Amino acid sequence: MTEPIAYPSALSAWLAFASTRSDDRLARADELVARLVDGTARSAPEVLAIWHDVQIAVRSVRNEARLLSEVHPDREVREAAESRLARGSAKLSELMADAELAAVFGGADPADLDADAARVRERALRGFRRGAADRDEATRSTARELAARDTELGLAFARSIREGRREIRVAPEALAGLPADFVARHPVGDDGLVALSTDSTDVMPVSRYATDRATRIALTAARADLAWPENDAVLAELLDVRRQRAALLGYGDWSDYETEERMAGSSARVAAFLDEVDEASREAAEREYALLLARLREEVPDAEAVTTADQQYLLARLHEERFAVDAQEVRSYLAFERVLGGVLATTGRLFDIAYVPVEVPTWHGDVRSYDVVRDGARIGRIHLDLHPRDGKYNHAACFGIAPGVRGRVLPEAALVCNFPTGLMEHRQVQTFFHEFGHLVHQILGGDQEWLAFSGVATEWDFVEAPSQMLEEWAWDAGVLASFAVNDAGEPIPAELVRRMREADAFGRALLVRTQLGHARVSYHLHVDGPADIAAATDRWHAASTPVARPEGSHSYASFGHLTGYGASYYTYQWSLVIARDLLTGFAGPLDAESAARYRREILEPGGSRDAADLVEAFLGRPFATDAYREFLGGR
Repeated sequence: MTEPIAYPSALSAWLAFASTRSDDRLARADELVARLVDGTARSAPEVLAIWHDVQIAVRSVRNEARLLSEVHPDREVREAAESRLARGSAKLSELMADAELAAVFGGADPADLDADAARVRERALRGFRRGAADRDEATRSTARELAARDTELGLAFARSIREGRREIRVAPEALAGLPADFVARHPVGDDGLVALSTDSTDVMPVSRYATDRATRIALTAARADLAWPENDAVLAELLDVRRQRAALLGYGDWSDYETEERMAGSSARVAAFLDEVDEASREAAEREYALLLARLREEVPDAEAVTTADQQYLLARLHEERFAVDAQEVRSYLAFERVLGGVLATTGRLFDIAYVPVEVPTWHGDVRSYDVVRDGARIGRIHLDLHPRDGKYNHAACFGIAPGVRGRVLPEAALVCNFPTGLMEHRQVQTFFHEFGHLVHQILGGDQEWLAFSGVATEWDFVEAPSQMLEEWAWDAGVLASFAVNDAGEPIPAELVRRMREADAFGRALLVRTQLGHARVSYHLHVDGPADIAAATDRWHAASTPVARPEGSHSYASFGHLTGYGASYYTYQWSLVIARDLLTGFAGPLDAESAARYRREILEPGGSRDAADLVEAFLGRPFATDAYREFLGGR
């Protein structure tokens, strides 16, 4: 029986865990590669078996190091993990540029491979080509150097964001409109002022409730400049490195390189898709913006534009005035502990699993760990690290730690978020369901013979679809009533949830256009190679949404997805098209037959089949855009 990872119980042992453990695995990978290229003729099954062991060793280093670099409270441990993440990534680049290794794969007769093994081999051969293994030594060397530099710059970019926390100080009266529990957590300092941080636990309430516009603008600007100017030079070099890599390997641009392995297939298809999103959302967004601007002018008569500091505030006001949805009333039903229990109970019922709490050492005392169990057998382990702290990753994400391999590696993953310990915003509950979608995908897709197919190892423009689909459960009145209960013990009324759904539809097109702006920035910074990154960022946001960004801000410097997602932030809208269509395959939110079929056809196969085939198997047809377009027009 496979066992979960045993983390150190003593702080002093963590440095060795983050360093020596990884070093030993990388050394093991080198030994295995030496066996592959020792000149001994091997069959294709033998080659793949040894290669599989190499992949398990290198992947474990990268996964564990990535998590620890983002969450461990000790800076020395984070830095050790960062260095091993860089080494693990460099090792992978080195392997994929290895001409001898590629020749071993190419020379082994694939006739004896079954369909899954043949798919693994095909992916490996494509990886060798993408790593320059088929090129001359000078090209291979340059490809390795550029890939290593890409990793180093990506780590530096993420570090600046993680450690770039800022504060502004405001007069106590600037907190007007904010919930009483928020005000209580922000006492007046010796200087007579109140500190507000760029943590999401401050930014979200201020952006939604603060009636003082200057406070909203100041905190929004501070958040936008979170990692500036540190990341200016880092990003400029990163974009240049990626342009060089694409050119070296014979791709038209970096997006062509990325999309070769994705559903979109080409840079041109991404550009066309972004135009389609533009067309689908433009008219509704213009109507919504006119209403927001009119509402802003009721408070600021000379306002020329709605800004990103106004958008959430105005939406909250209009939701209250037009749909009778008081966001603070909604919060009263969403205490964190109840929400946590609700997410576990809902996903447990939906996917026929149970979460059994386990008391085990982890990287921080806030972390809660659970064994994931079905029919009495442990099928994985999850860790929930859900509250903010200094030096920790400051967004929300699922980190795969141990991709499951049947009979060898128990699937293990961590959810890293920054939720309050008290009352939550409904948007945070939606985020919780979203990220939990990734978590169950990692575990349920982790019963694989081959590491290459484990968990969320599908095309990157499909990865978000299961999570975006699961957000819908946060909008179901029956699901919410099972855990959204106020202090008087009363469940959230179905009528309030109905109004919440109506309110959520208003402003949706504008929010899609915000995402369009991010996607265009992601795409065009990588494809166009602008000399002035700030000007290009401003231009593409302005072309995508009428909502103005803080003048002189540098949001690109804290746009963390520019590293991992590269030119492909489009994937959020691409996968949303699929997510909305997947929902049509459910007879009801907790329908057992629909959920079982979804689990069987979408989650459990992991990456063993192409995403389009997974969707068609579940829906009985190829995915379509009808549900997405309907979504943009209202629920």
